Amino acid sequence: MQYDTIIVGAGPAGLTAGVYAGRGMLKTLILERGGIGGQIATSWEIENYPGAPAESTGPGLTERMRQQCLEFGVEFKTEIFKGFEKVADTILVKTEHGDLQTKTLIIATGSEPQMIGCQGERELRGMGVSYCATCDANFFKNMKVAVIGGGNTALEEALFLTKYAASVTIIHRRQELRGAKILQNRVKENEKIDFMLDSVVEEIIGSGYVEAIKVKNVVTNQIETIPMDGVFVFVGQKPNTDGFEGLLKQNDRGYLLTDDEMRTDIEGVFAAGDIRQKSLRQVVTATGDGAIAASNAIKFIEG
Repeated sequence: MQYDTIIVGAGPAGLTAGVYAGRGMLKTLILERGGIGGQIATSWEIENYPGAPAESTGPGLTERMRQQCLEFGVEFKTEIFKGFEKVADTILVKTEHGDLQTKTLIIATGSEPQMIGCQGERELRGMGVSYCATCDANFFKNMKVAVIGGGNTALEEALFLTKYAASVTIIHRRQELRGAKILQNRVKENEKIDFMLDSVVEEIIGSGYVEAIKVKNVVTNQIETIPMDGVFVFVGQKPNTDGFEGLLKQNDRGYLLTDDEMRTDIEGVFAAGDIRQKSLRQVVTATGDGAIAASNAIKFIEG
């Protein structure tokens, strides 16, 4: 069986691509290795997606997207994507259960925040542990939060958090911050920000929600338990590029390179959402990417 388009990934980018492709009368399949929703599935409050009803949740929003896909005839399969190969005008999509054929391919596998790997981090993710200040800062008004990391993103997000939080503690494993000097100066001048340098978080503590953190000084080995309402982790992102190595152009961080029309360097293959190089990774930008990718897949087939 040959599809008009196969979409790899069922986050907001992939689901939006599915809606547009299905509505465009393409025979469409969405492959997802796990649950529906991507990173947004861990967000239980959605405030910055235009038009979302009050009290929207990440899982609720993406479930509605899934339903829209089904209404337009889009198929779903749970498969582990292994790669692809272009043979003449057909793209062979390789999965753990065999090859699938398609005319176009839309890659929307997203990215994942790097975790620090301490006890309690995974259990309290979305319950006070966040990887996006733009998404979640508003939920920590007048609260005490920690920012883990010392690079540009950590410093930028710490400054952003000061608009909401009562205090922000930057925790960094080295004595010197790694961010740009201008950002270092800004955080050092901000009265709401203090620092724990030469330090790592050993444990995030909470019963249903973050209540405290255990911090270890890597020089003295002293461990301190500090009351905390939220923990923001900014130690990097990891693009989900398994299966694309050597096939598509990537930047030095592993993100796929596309033009403004979401086209990769292989004809008929598109990329959308957090998997591609871009300046802002939010639900609204992912859905925009997905719509553009599917629209261009339609044009490619018609052309």
